[in-house]
Amino acid sequence: MNATRRAGGSSSWPCLRAQGEGCVLDVSVSPNAKRTAADGLHDGALRVRLAAPPVDGKANQCLIDWLADELGCPKRAVTLLRGQTSRRKQLLLALPPAQLAAWLARCCPDTAA
Repeated sequence: MNATRRAGGSSSWPCLRAQGEGCVLDVSVSPNAKRTAADGLHDGALRVRLAAPPVDGKANQCLIDWLADELGCPKRAVTLLRGQTSRRKQLLLALPPAQLAAWLARCCPDTAA
């Protein structure tokens, strides 16, 4: 069974999987970009360009703030599970997996399977 079917979506998103009441999102970040934006999929993760330096947790906070704003949820609904100092991160989102799959389809239409 693919990750998105487990997550309640209808298309394949290798970066998304259900966990408890929420879901886990795998993200590959590129700090120091001109603006923060999703940039498709990369190696099974959502690639996000961050307009923040990878210093003192600024890139991590930028990612959490951006995701919360994009998803229309409070920042407390987005938790960094793994990757404090890495480009590859895992985030726990206290949102229905179907909502995340729909958002992924909107922000990455060229990569939808």
